Amino acid sequence: MSASGTGSENKCGLCGKPAVIRLSNSKIRLCSGHFIEEAENRVYAHIRNNEMISPGDRILVGLSGGKDSTALLLMLHSYLSDFKEAELVAVTVDEGISGYREETVEAAVNLASELGIEHHIISFDEIFDTNLDKIVAGKDVRACSVCGVLRRRALIIAAKRFGATKIATGHNLDDEAQSVLMNLLRGDLPTLMQDTSSGYPGYFIPRIKPLSVLFEKEIITYLLLRDFYRDLPECPYAGTAMRLEVRIMLAELEQRHPGTKGHLMKFQETLKQSCSEKPKGKFYNCRICGEISSSEVCQVCRLLKHE
Repeated sequence: MSASGTGSENKCGLCGKPAVIRLSNSKIRLCSGHFIEEAENRVYAHIRNNEMISPGDRILVGLSGGKDSTALLLMLHSYLSDFKEAELVAVTVDEGISGYREETVEAAVNLASELGIEHHIISFDEIFDTNLDKIVAGKDVRACSVCGVLRRRALIIAAKRFGATKIATGHNLDDEAQSVLMNLLRGDLPTLMQDTSSGYPGYFIPRIKPLSVLFEKEIITYLLLRDFYRDLPECPYAGTAMRLEVRIMLAELEQRHPGTKGHLMKFQETLKQSCSEKPKGKFYNCRICGEISSSEVCQVCRLLKHE
């Protein structure tokens, strides 16, 4: 996505009204109304084409209060207003990050209340008897890696607690492209090939990513146009993550070579389709907590030093 031009060129390609955005994938310019409609239709088509939602589903939306999860809840709420055979429950995970999480939790509470969606808040303190600030204090560890592992477990616990059949997260196209490149750099083929959308019967709850067809800038534009954008603080640990380096690298490549992020996603999909046998890991029940794990002691218990 890029900024609109000026003068007579800056017209919506569908109605002639002033354009607010030019889509990178087609170079077409769209006005406010047509962009909102196009973005929503792209997400809805992605949901239908990949059969993300089925009758009877109770979908847990990971609602951090930030831009991506806000757009996710808005679009799913709108989508399910027509597809009434499924329902939403929003869950906010409070990791215990002082001076940051308080404001985003408030934003999540307000949004869920405005939309009339069932909403719950769970915390690391409640689940793990500690929080992220305490875990990383004085230690040479990447806070984002620790947080990612514990947040995934927290959402699984919440899904079981609130009877959810699927977990929806707000990962956008930029996030997904970054993950592909990170897995390539790490040489992590099993994760690169992993498909969490189907889940593993008796093991993992399926995860869906409806916003993975939208760029981050498109999500920001969507929220601005719908008056749901909130200028919230950035996580103080974000600068320590490998993802930040990859994000900057990919942004520069996309600027010089438009389509780079999309090509990464196509590469991953082609790789999945071309491999007759996907890498399979062995599953264990963690000998400490009993949760499903790829080793005898799960990542959560190792992080919390329960072994």
